[in-house]
Amino acid sequence: MMQLVRYNLDGAVARLVLDSPHNHNALSTALVTQLRQGLADAAASGARAVVLGHTGRTFCAGADLSEASSSEGAGPADLAVDRAREMTHVLRSILELPVPVIGAIDGNVRAGGMGLVGACDIVVAGPASTFALTEARIGVAPSIISLTLLPKLDARAAGRYFVTGEKFGADEAARIGLITVATDDVPGAVAALAAETAKGSPQGLAASKALTTAAILEGFDRHAEDLTQLSARLFVSDEAREGMMAFLEKRPPRWVS
Repeated sequence: MMQLVRYNLDGAVARLVLDSPHNHNALSTALVTQLRQGLADAAASGARAVVLGHTGRTFCAGADLSEASSSEGAGPADLAVDRAREMTHVLRSILELPVPVIGAIDGNVRAGGMGLVGACDIVVAGPASTFALTEARIGVAPSIISLTLLPKLDARAAGRYFVTGEKFGADEAARIGLITVATDDVPGAVAALAAETAKGSPQGLAASKALTTAAILEGFDRHAEDLTQLSARLFVSDEAREGMMAFLEKRPPRWVS
């Protein structure tokens, strides 16, 4: 299997790097599996901070639409549920990790990638960062990732960006609560935050993080299964198939009114 997530332990800081540039770090089954394993390795290592970064100009493009669109004829509804659960599980893995996770972003973030951003405890973004929730444009919705985004985002901003699909930059992302710090020096800011975080004790960090994620995890317990089923239904719908094919073929979708 190709290595799509690189792991390195540097003292008290574990670094996970999304490294799948051929598909813009899309959330393929392989990448999600390796990311969850990397998080588990970081927890087992005794690290007191995890930095989640990326190679290339894109942090994460969201769902791997080539996988999603190729499932037709092979039990697509069941496959869609399985893939939706993969997303639920990786977001929960970040939230439940007893180690703070710092997102280090200086590139594009789209759709499901926004859910990863929402799950991180601290997020630093640089001037090359752009963000967008583009699901509605391909006939689906930010259903599962709403579990990590809605608790963080300003309500008016969520109401706007969930439906418009507009792009916005790091300064706007900080203003609406999506990220923690907008900066011209992502490596420097991340290094400083990781060093400060690593001064905490394992017990103190785990208990302190748990206070901030408890309400979000309660939302998972109440809504994750329903949102997983919703996501799966949307992804196998006729509208979504048209939306995904239009995206892959780089043409406007032909919606049936």
